[in-house]
Amino acid sequence: MSEERGREPSMDGNALYQEELITDRKVGMLKRMTPIKSDGSRDMVRPILYVGQAEIMTNMGPMPISFEIEAASLELAVASFGPAATAAIERTVQQIQEMRRQQASQLVVPQGGMGSLPGLPGGPAPGRGKIQMP
Repeated sequence: MSEERGREPSMDGNALYQEELITDRKVGMLKRMTPIKSDGSRDMVRPILYVGQAEIMTNMGPMPISFEIEAASLELAVASFGPAATAAIERTVQQIQEMRRQQASQLVVPQGGMGSLPGLPGGPAPGRGKIQMP
């Protein structure tokens, strides 16, 4: 692990993409990720990738969502944006709800076990106990 921290980050010259942003200025954005070689020329072996981007509003403000779109052309990516965005938003909402459920179900027992609860022998005086939330 310490070796990884000491290493300098380096880019993989065989996995480069040129990124273009495409938007309708209403619903979201598409990124067209065109594979390129390290000399900047188009890499014809790897396919062009499309990534959709949208935002959902949460109680903490806007949350960006990115999702891949399976498409062989820009026209197909635009046509597939809506269904792909809907699926990504549903997955994100489910993940947020699951995280909330997990947070709500976690109780931290103070060190020393149950004996450290207020009013129990060995515990702090009543009204002095603390509940710790992770």
